[in-house]
Amino acid sequence: MRAALVIVIAALSLSACTSEAEPPAASRASAPVIVPGKPGEQARTVGPSEAATIVPTDTANAADVTYVRNMVVHHRQALDMAALAPTRGEHTRLKGLASRIKDTQGPEIQFMISWLQQQGVSAPDHHARHEGMAGMATPEQMEALKAASGKDFDRLFIELMTAHHLGAITMSEKLLVSGSHQRIEELANDVSVTQSAEIRRMREMEAEL
Repeated sequence: MRAALVIVIAALSLSACTSEAEPPAASRASAPVIVPGKPGEQARTVGPSEAATIVPTDTANAADVTYVRNMVVHHRQALDMAALAPTRGEHTRLKGLASRIKDTQGPEIQFMISWLQQQGVSAPDHHARHEGMAGMATPEQMEALKAASGKDFDRLFIELMTAHHLGAITMSEKLLVSGSHQRIEELANDVSVTQSAEIRRMREMEAEL
């Protein structure tokens, strides 16, 4: 009897511990979720139903694909602009910035093309149209940049590249609202942070010209 009583007490104790360790399913379903903020922003608390719609996944949607295809075209023009700096620019820091743009955006283009292929989507060709895409320089502006040199080139480069970067940031902010793929959200965050920092550097350089 004494042994049986010990077993019963142990079983009741284990049941109580299990009950305390695992909250009811209803409680878990209604628990708030902490969502990390974007760079420079604080985290926020949302309900589970909202969290299910904003947590990024490994599944791409149309917004992800559109963003990546457009950003390939966008980055390619930035590389075209940056390629002119070594022979036409005068400011040493500007040439260094152009080199960093090439080193950053070149690999990002390769990643985006590979990602599109994984989704079964073709990458845009080098002559893809970009009318209406945020921040893109017009053909006339690109010709003017190619014809400029020295400080004139530096000033025009900063003007066009600043607008170009602002356009990329706008595109990335839209993706962060409408996209669903975790890796593309990370890319959009990287683009926003990197290009915001480069805009600050260009504005500093502009004051020195």
